[in-house]
Amino acid sequence: MEFKSINPYNGEEVGVHKALTSGELDQILNKSAEAFNDWCAKPLHYRCDLLRKAGQVLRENVEEYAEMITAEMGKPISESRAEVNKCAWVCDYYADNAKEFLKPEEIKTDASRSFVRNDPMGTIFAIMPWNFPFWQVFRFAAPTLTAGNTGILKHAPNVFGCAKKIEEVFTKAGYPEGVFQNLIVHHDQTEKIIAHDAVKAVTLTGSEMAGSAVAQLAGKYIKKSLLELGGNNSFIVWEDADIDLAVKTAVTARMLNCGQSCIAAKRFILLPGIYDEFVEKFTKAVGELKSGDTRNDETQVGPLARKDLTDQLHNQIKSSVDQGAKILLGGKQDNCYHEPTILGDVKPGMTAFDEETFGPLAAIIKAKDIDEAFSLSEKSKYGLGTTVFTRDIEKALECAGRVSDGAYFVNELVKSDPRLPFGGTGRSGYGRELAKEGMMEFINKKTVYVR
Repeated sequence: MEFKSINPYNGEEVGVHKALTSGELDQILNKSAEAFNDWCAKPLHYRCDLLRKAGQVLRENVEEYAEMITAEMGKPISESRAEVNKCAWVCDYYADNAKEFLKPEEIKTDASRSFVRNDPMGTIFAIMPWNFPFWQVFRFAAPTLTAGNTGILKHAPNVFGCAKKIEEVFTKAGYPEGVFQNLIVHHDQTEKIIAHDAVKAVTLTGSEMAGSAVAQLAGKYIKKSLLELGGNNSFIVWEDADIDLAVKTAVTARMLNCGQSCIAAKRFILLPGIYDEFVEKFTKAVGELKSGDTRNDETQVGPLARKDLTDQLHNQIKSSVDQGAKILLGGKQDNCYHEPTILGDVKPGMTAFDEETFGPLAAIIKAKDIDEAFSLSEKSKYGLGTTVFTRDIEKALECAGRVSDGAYFVNELVKSDPRLPFGGTGRSGYGRELAKEGMMEFINKKTVYVR
């Protein structure tokens, strides 16, 4: 079997990748288990030094890696560069903080000494998506490998070129053979991989359907799992907000990566006093975004990663219009490209309100007051993050408990940061990545007791 990656901007073939045979897959899994025995025994400072070198490799080759991201999934080149540099940042972060995160925790008991060790688990299997093909992998790999685990990656087939480049980063940084390995396999091999004795846990970033399937397999084989799935984030604007700042932030929150982000703002919930002003300024700002060749620095909006994804978004727009929503901007599709689109008069029960829309579509919703705004925000099966824009910071903080999501941002778009835990609730998954919590996900917290 062969996998082809196709540039969604121009339809050109980027690369062809031959699938591993069953025997080759077995060899990789066994090698990962063997590598773990040596890797986990390496001093932590050694593993941190290699991680810092990985960050250096990323920075030294930022153009090469950014060009591969843009070619395979269509992200504007300026955003691809930013993604690679963010990966270098997460490497530096864990190289700087791993010692503190992993130190034993002394606990007073009846023992002469009792404490908790933070030991690695073994091989961790990562199933990663195409939308941030470098970042999603590095936010898993940086803490997981540094903790002493080994990792194997099954990436999305349309970004297998990125997957090979990522494996190259660790090789160039000097990681021992078998510590991080890339798998070119079809998803029908997932159960075989999870069932393998070498694999101790699985992490997936992807769709709700994929997460459900992987969680079932992890449960079947009694393996720990971490799921980072979809989102339908709300962006709430109160009447005392700085509207110009809110609009500027909203454009980025919705249109970054052409809207292909689980934590993108998707439902814009506006109070009556600022509704007209926000919609007018937001529509103007979105309409001024520059589309074009994704290799040009000036391009802000590119194509979606595949035509089937574009078709799905377009169908969601048509469905919402049939249900009563109004197109305020855009609405047209051309192959993999979809115009940035704004829908007004969106209400619960409409496709654009209820479903995750993975592309440049903003749903505008009017709430009569703050209480209804939070009520509308909570009408979602997802729970990644909520943004509130207001000048009344204290009141906004008092309202944090009204949001059941995994993140609550005031006067800023919801975003991932190596220093802060990241993850969701509900159908958005479970577990946390990044910060100390991300390193602790794949750790054996071992109790040691001395009488």
